[in-house]
Amino acid sequence: MTRFAGKIAVVTGGRSGIGRAIALRLRSEGARVFTVQRGDDPGFESVRADLSDPQAPARVIDQVVAQAGGLDLLINNAGIMQEASVEDMDLAGWQRSLAINLTAPFLLIKHALPHLKKSRGAIVNVGSIEGIGCNGNHAAYSSSKAGLHGLTRAVAVDHGKDGIRCNAVAPGWIDTDLNLDFVNAMPDPDAFRRDVGSLHPVGRTGDPEEVAALVAFLAAQESGFITGQTYVVDGGRMTRLSLP
Repeated sequence: MTRFAGKIAVVTGGRSGIGRAIALRLRSEGARVFTVQRGDDPGFESVRADLSDPQAPARVIDQVVAQAGGLDLLINNAGIMQEASVEDMDLAGWQRSLAINLTAPFLLIKHALPHLKKSRGAIVNVGSIEGIGCNGNHAAYSSSKAGLHGLTRAVAVDHGKDGIRCNAVAPGWIDTDLNLDFVNAMPDPDAFRRDVGSLHPVGRTGDPEEVAALVAFLAAQESGFITGQTYVVDGGRMTRLSLP
């Protein structure tokens, strides 16, 4: 397929995990993809940026537009997770989580809007099932992802008139390298893997490529009547009720 032939895409956090799968999927369908992260990305045209810096998003958008001549797709995927309850989290940790997970997408969207208006482009934000529910000690992560889902709706409402669509995906447990390293560090990785898989009605955890497929659909014109939505990609985990 060449759904994105001639399209310019930005994928934050595109060097690994879900972001990598998204970048590869968009490129495989014809897009010119720029990844954004703290270091270089030898696999793609890339922009080095610390997204906790509020000045970085404007520089990212300006650099991509200067090199490519425009912008069609913005995928806000970069994020961090900190383990702390409200009681235990310090203000600096809270602010860093919100800066990367919520403020950076806001600023990237803000600076991308003039270019997306010209191209009648699309935005896809990578949220989380933790923007809907919450695991323990994820106060800042859950709050920031819930905020990102809300930002998705706000952009869709405010800028639908400009021909811009904005949607979000909310992945559950996805087998990224980071998660696989976590599993392999368990005393009994196979047992842990079975236990995690059993939480899902489909009987397994997800692949990054499965998230990327949905992101590509939402970014493509075939989903032109879809905006302001958050799509859960979790193998049914959030749907299954616990036993009484």
